[in-house]
Amino acid sequence: MSWLNSVRNVIPFVAKRETPDNLWHKCRGCGQMVFTKELEDNLNVCPKCDHHDRIGPKARFRHLLDEGSCNELPAAKVPEDPLKFRDSKRYADRLKAARANAAENDALVNARGTILGHKVVIGVQDFAFMGGSMGLAVGEAFVRGVEAAIADQCPYVIFTASGGARMQEGILSLMQMPRTTVAIQMLHDAGLPYIVVLTDPTSGGVMAAYAMLGDVQIAEPKATLAFTGRRVIENTIREKLPDDFQTSEYYLDHGMLDMVVHRHDLRERLATVIGYLTGSRKAA
Repeated sequence: MSWLNSVRNVIPFVAKRETPDNLWHKCRGCGQMVFTKELEDNLNVCPKCDHHDRIGPKARFRHLLDEGSCNELPAAKVPEDPLKFRDSKRYADRLKAARANAAENDALVNARGTILGHKVVIGVQDFAFMGGSMGLAVGEAFVRGVEAAIADQCPYVIFTASGGARMQEGILSLMQMPRTTVAIQMLHDAGLPYIVVLTDPTSGGVMAAYAMLGDVQIAEPKATLAFTGRRVIENTIREKLPDDFQTSEYYLDHGMLDMVVHRHDLRERLATVIGYLTGSRKAA
């Protein structure tokens, strides 16, 4: 027996430690590796560069709503795969995979609750669910959220995060644009505020519909906000666009937003805005 083998036999065996795959997160802003736990504790904001990473409905509700007040609305029931669509795989299979991945029924989730004592209904789009795309279920969930706000006589706050219309539902997806617009008018007819918080990214048919119809337009910092792609616009007008084009800050500078608010300050700012809007309505 060689010296190396004899030493190996003496050293006690230590089993290899399993390291979770999601222990680290690579920041999209600075490219640095951040502990996932540290990122989650910081509301998914990078502690190194302040980049606002995407956040799902449940985490959003935990951050915004007063403890014990959150009550999620039931998922909207709509026909699934109404066009029997198939590309490289069936749409029904894509829905099944998206539900397993995002742990949500579809891309928009509503909840009742209070923000620092102010009653509110909040809708949150989940970009992890097929890019937050707008289909029948999203349109129905939006209408249900508005109806819940009217029933509770409180504002409806929508957090947008979407790549636009869901192509697997064709014209039925595009029909949600006027449908959600009518729902917003119902909210206005009831004298209730409609508040939009745009998050990264918001684009396409959602940007052309309910994402830009708020009584108050808020956005998170450096969010990508666009109707169509930067390259498409540059090729059409044959001009180079500014580096900050289609960002929250660019929209704010050009009068399309009321404010850009850091995620850490969003709860208090929403409470202040809701207090002003509902207080003036009651006084009137």
